[in-house]
Amino acid sequence: MVRGKTELRRIENATSRQVTFSKRRNGLLKKASELSVLCDAEVGLIVFSPRGRLYEFASSSMQGTIEHYQSFKKDAQTDDTYKEQNMQNLQHEAENMAKKIEQLESSKRRLLGECLGSCTIEELQQIEKQLERSVVNIRARKMHVFKEKIEQLKEKGKLLAAENAILREKHGPQQPQEGLNKEKQSLPCREGSDKSDLDVDVETELFIGPPDARTKRTPQK
Repeated sequence: MVRGKTELRRIENATSRQVTFSKRRNGLLKKASELSVLCDAEVGLIVFSPRGRLYEFASSSMQGTIEHYQSFKKDAQTDDTYKEQNMQNLQHEAENMAKKIEQLESSKRRLLGECLGSCTIEELQQIEKQLERSVVNIRARKMHVFKEKIEQLKEKGKLLAAENAILREKHGPQQPQEGLNKEKQSLPCREGSDKSDLDVDVETELFIGPPDARTKRTPQK
């Protein structure tokens, strides 16, 4: 069974209050001494009784502990001040960044041809100049990319030509396919004629005399 927390209240009886103070004070001083010895901690304890009597305990020197405390307190305050100033600076930078982002978004919309109703003549002329400069830069970049692509294609063509030359040297030049032997050509034949007629000797010399006396002359070789 868990006991509930007992609410602490001021002891109304003065004698009981003094006895309790003495007991708790001695226990507190003992705990402070044990803490400094066991944990090697710098401990400074100051207690004033209800009558204004001072009770203290210091593990090393009470004055040194107090100075250490004051220095730490000062550093903590300085650190808190620095953190507060740093936080204010960050908030200021965040506000400036938000304003810059808003200006950039507005400029972007105007460059896209939006929200131009509130622009003055000077602002419209400035936007027009910006667009003209952008077009010039885009065209220059496009031409540069085209030139790079052309150079790449030229290099690729050179590599293909070199590979083609290597293949020609390896396999030799291709001979064009010719027709049949040109030396063996037949004479054209007339319609109704036979090929045997081409082998018949034709006598073309003039002979005068009777037919019986005509003799066939054998051509001399």
